[in-house]
Amino acid sequence: MLCRPRRPKPSGGSVLTRNTFAYLNARVRSRRSQVVPEAFFQQALSLSFPEFLRLLSETVYGADLVGDSLADVDRAVTNHLARTVGDLPGLVSGEMRALVSLPLFRADLINLKAILRGKQSNKTPEEIKATLLGGTLKEPLINAMIQAPDAASVAQILQVPGHPLAKALRSAAAGNPDLLALEVALDREFFAASFERAKKLGQSRISAYFALEVDVTNLNTAFKLQALGASLPNLDGYFIAGGRYLGRAVFGRIASGDLAALDALGGTPLAPAMGARTLGELERAVRGIMLARAASGATDSLGGGLVLDYIQRKQWEASRIRLLARRAYFNLPAEAVAKEIA
Repeated sequence: MLCRPRRPKPSGGSVLTRNTFAYLNARVRSRRSQVVPEAFFQQALSLSFPEFLRLLSETVYGADLVGDSLADVDRAVTNHLARTVGDLPGLVSGEMRALVSLPLFRADLINLKAILRGKQSNKTPEEIKATLLGGTLKEPLINAMIQAPDAASVAQILQVPGHPLAKALRSAAAGNPDLLALEVALDREFFAASFERAKKLGQSRISAYFALEVDVTNLNTAFKLQALGASLPNLDGYFIAGGRYLGRAVFGRIASGDLAALDALGGTPLAPAMGARTLGELERAVRGIMLARAASGATDSLGGGLVLDYIQRKQWEASRIRLLARRAYFNLPAEAVAKEIA
């Protein structure tokens, strides 16, 4: 099971009380005040790489920026996330540590899929690293997985730190599935364990967030199947249970190429994705949906929503910085990335 608690449960039982979060959320509120302002991202769109480095050095990332190369920017982002996000589970114990770890293990899952996808498309290690979020995996482990020859080898590497996704990856890879089926198997394992953990701890806001992310994941999968011509024999095998707004029937219609089925999302939190016609458009739409849902937790000062929002904000912040660094380094036009950082 994902995120098994390392210490005894709180004395009041498995459901966390609101007072349980008082200390952690006080720390998180202090850190939230130091997020990079939106003006930075708009200004950075038109800067040269040296100018970008100067601007970045004036932010909270400046303490970790040593050197003037693209790799130095990546290292600064990685180190900053480790200090400001990766340490959060260590500030608490028991069941609460398991809960706070969930968004970080979700980032590990996203990174794992990005590595597998990048290897299949023959991306360079640098190109793969540019897409990664801050999770729990250290850089040497990330590098080893990028260099591994196949999914089974990646699973073996994940076993070294006892990562909870190692067993799921090993089992999924044993059947030599297509890459999409492998990703869905990993998603299914993660979400099932996350729902169980959030329900056990009485965190309905966290459960609702992951339920919406299941819907988003199914939408992404349906678009990918549609791009393949829905030629795979068992579409149901690619559907993940647990969402609230995208049913199996609508999923199947979208996967089969009937994008008119997106109209069924009207009046739901997924409505902003109704106009998507390409995977890129969909990914931009659902990114906004999930950031908005996480942001709604900012008012949950005595629950798990505030931590979830902070982690999502910092991971998105880091992704934008890496993307803008590459735009400046390769002297690309601002239009090339403007939509991706909006």
